[in-house]
Amino acid sequence: MGLLPARPRLLALGEPTHGEDALLDVRNELFRQLVEREGYQTIAVESDCLMGLVVDDYVASGTGTLDEVMERGFSHGFGASAANRELVSWMRAYNDGRSASERLRFAGFDGPLEITGAASPRQALTALHAYLTAWVDADLLPCTPETLDRLIGADDRWTNPAAMLDPSQSVGQTPEARQLRLLADDLVALLDAQTPHLIAASSPDDWDRARIYGRTATGLLRYHFWMADTSPSRMARLLGGRASMMAANLLAIAERGPALAHAHNGHLQRDKSRMQMGGLPVQWWSAGAIVSARLGEGYAFLATALGTIRHRGVDTPPPDTVEGLLYALPEDRYVVDARRLVVALDDVTPAPRVSPWFGYAPFDPAHLASNDGIVFVKDAPAGQTWWPVA
Repeated sequence: MGLLPARPRLLALGEPTHGEDALLDVRNELFRQLVEREGYQTIAVESDCLMGLVVDDYVASGTGTLDEVMERGFSHGFGASAANRELVSWMRAYNDGRSASERLRFAGFDGPLEITGAASPRQALTALHAYLTAWVDADLLPCTPETLDRLIGADDRWTNPAAMLDPSQSVGQTPEARQLRLLADDLVALLDAQTPHLIAASSPDDWDRARIYGRTATGLLRYHFWMADTSPSRMARLLGGRASMMAANLLAIAERGPALAHAHNGHLQRDKSRMQMGGLPVQWWSAGAIVSARLGEGYAFLATALGTIRHRGVDTPPPDTVEGLLYALPEDRYVVDARRLVVALDDVTPAPRVSPWFGYAPFDPAHLASNDGIVFVKDAPAGQTWWPVA
């Protein structure tokens, strides 16, 4: 906190790779300190926002079992992580016997998206419709549940993995999908228009979840629409769409009070994201860049830099890289003031590190000045490793 001008509403901690529990142990330790010393109550992780509701129910009230929650409450295979299991278990124990206002909360902030494709909009649309049905006049609803069911059709039409590489396999621009986008927009507009009544009539948690369903329904339908696109901008639209969904979830989480967000560095950085896909350059603004532009000093970002992952072939970093400079220091962990490091280097930009393993993204020295700090972890030991399924 000494690196920051004020306590941020959203403190973002990135990681350069998934699958290393040594990095999640650092996250868990930081969250415990934020809870105990700074009054933080929420942690948001890079996982499906709808699946995250299963985890939140468990940590808040003990709904379900820990095994069920780890299986059903995380996307991307993150439920296999021992450190994630430890986090959920600690939050449940912390909340036991506390009042609702004192309890810790868990959130996923990714959309229901995997590398292989996107979810059906069924869960989000039907849950939003059910909430509105319970609290507003029936004649205000733009459609019936039967209409939604007919337009959605079979869920495997939406989740077809072939659509990620072949736009013609996507249902995102069919007449049914286009009508669903209009209905989803009308449902969200109704949710907004009835805000005073809904906040007074339903519980805060139910209102908050209805907003999650609304954001997810419109975001998913937009994502599916662009999956069916055949223009050169298709991938940039998809990556930007995912980032926009993440950012909307993070901004909503920050409304509730100060929160810790954890995800890959690339999702939380302030700089524009760039990559090559299919031989073409693709660029988009990450979720962190969007949130930072909206919150200003209310957003803070610390990237994690990692020295070695020897079991993945990532050995001692070259001495002229950011990781190499920090690796030469004696301790295993550091929190570094990134802007002071820029001054200390006297306008010499460290060399970019090259990773021999696709799953690890070295720290980009060009991003030094846009970070509030760097968390450096010297080594990721073998034996604490898992890897996402997608």
